[in-house]
This record gives sequence, structure tokens and C-alpha cells, in this order.
Amino acid sequence: MTISWPKFLFFIKRMAAVLGIVIVFLIVVALIQIARNTTNQLLQEKPEDVVRIATYNVHYIRAGVISGPWSVGDWERRKQPITEAVSALDADIIAFQEMESFARGNAGENNLTRSWLLKTNPEFTAGAVGDSKVFPSTQPIFYRSEMFELVEQGWFFFSETPDVVYSRTYNGSYPAFASWIQLKEKATNKIFRVVNIHVDFSSRSNRFQSIDLVTKRIAPWQEAGEDVLVVGDFNARLGSKTHEMIERTGLQFAPVVASTYHFNRGLHLFGAIDHVAYPSTFKISGKPVVVQKKFNNEWPTDHYPVVVDLQWK
Repeated sequence: MTISWPKFLFFIKRMAAVLGIVIVFLIVVALIQIARNTTNQLLQEKPEDVVRIATYNVHYIRAGVISGPWSVGDWERRKQPITEAVSALDADIIAFQEMESFARGNAGENNLTRSWLLKTNPEFTAGAVGDSKVFPSTQPIFYRSEMFELVEQGWFFFSETPDVVYSRTYNGSYPAFASWIQLKEKATNKIFRVVNIHVDFSSRSNRFQSIDLVTKRIAPWQEAGEDVLVVGDFNARLGSKTHEMIERTGLQFAPVVASTYHFNRGLHLFGAIDHVAYPSTFKISGKPVVVQKKFNNEWPTDHYPVVVDLQWK
């Protein structure tokens, strides 16, 4: 069967019209999502009686690459903005993810971001760090030395062998893990733990098994009466199964809804994936804040920091 030229042109025009409608629809949906997930909320001055917790994915550095995205050259552009971002948070505890200078054969001692931020923010000490041969140091937790004393630190991998350093995830993909620190607040002698996680963004199975391990690892601490916070990059939005699994342990999530991942372009296409979960012995002071802004007219990384003020009940 042959199709006449006029009929073929008519078909092409119809298809072009349909495609145009679809494109317009997608643009409208994207604009609605951006509006929903954009916040103009400002970070307020920190009250005296709170512990300000932050989580911040700072993206790894490709240490063996001179130029291009996330390279050493790109780090030179980002380093001052990221210092300004960390300083602006006025946080007491900051859980970092992807704080790594990745290079083939690199043992991990040369962590450009960690060294730079400790140098430019001397009020902080880094916990959840150590000899990279036995302690994965890419998810440090900074804490204010004048406020807290480090009691203990540790890690476990999201793996069938969680106590084997750098063991691969359940489906054999790149290693992912949780780091944690136990702190004592000097003013009150209260002791609590902060667990810092970064779970798989691409595999739901990995994500669920990882969170299941988190709940099992924090259970003995909770049963002993210890306060435990779980923070970090959950790669899931509020209301997900990932969050429900954590909530079954008795923790609750700060209501962070605005975009925390922005594609390194300021694009707010979906809700928060970076979160703070806290026990019932704490209450939130004010509202959680996603700091959706540039620093020094640059994006320091492809995530925004999340800040939550907590008070002891």
C-alpha cells in the first residue's frame, strides 16, 4: 500500500502538533515543580538553647583530572564558595557526604575538601575520620570543639559484610556506608550519636537493604536508652518507604520539603532528598531550612545544605 504525499505531510503535521503539545505540557509541569520546590526562607540567627544540625553533600573531587566538572581545577573555583556556605550555616554539627578526593590508587589521605574546610573553619573538629586503610573517611561529621567532646566513632558498610571496610553493596555496585560519632555535650554531659548515611540513588533494593541495616545497627543503642540521630543523603523524598523504615524505629523526620539537589544548575525539579531524623527526646525549634542560594556567585556543589535546630525536651 502506498501513501500519497499530501497524506504523508498531513500525518507529519499531526505528529508535530502532538509533540508540541507534549513539550508544552512537560514544560508547564517542570515550571510547577520548580515553583513548588523553591523556597525563599532565610536562615535565622541561631538561638542559644539549640543544637544546630546540618547535612551537606559536597560532591567528590576527581583528583586525577586537571579541568572540567568536579576536577581539581573546578575545586579551585568551588573552594571559597563552599567555605562561605559552611560558615553561613552557623551549625554545631555538620554531616558531610562525598567529601572525597578520588584518584586511582589514592589511599585517601589527601582529602582536599576536608583539609580546606578544617583550615578555614577552625572552630570545628572532624569526627568519623581515621587511617583510610581501615576507616572510610569520606563522610566526616564536623562538630564544634567548644561544645562537644568526641566519645567514640565508627562505620558500617551497606553490604552483606558490613564490618569489612570498602565492601561492595548488596548488588555488587560501588561501596556505600554509614559513619557515626558519639558526642558528649560539655555543658550538660548529655551523650548522643549522629549516624551519617548516603544510600544508593539508582537501586531501590540497595536502598531498602541499606536502611534495614541502619535500623538494626541503631537498635542496640536505642535499647540502651541512647539518643540517636540519622542524617544525610537518603536519595528519597518524605513519605517514601525509606523514611517509613526509619520512622518505625521511633525517629521522626524534620519536615524538609524544598529541593536539596539542584543538578548544579539551581534546578528544583523534585523535593528534598537530604534529611534529618531525630528521637522524641528532641523537638524542632523553628522550621528546617534548605539554603537555596549561591555563595560568592557560584554553586559550591550540586546539593544545598539542610539545617535543623533541635532542642532537648
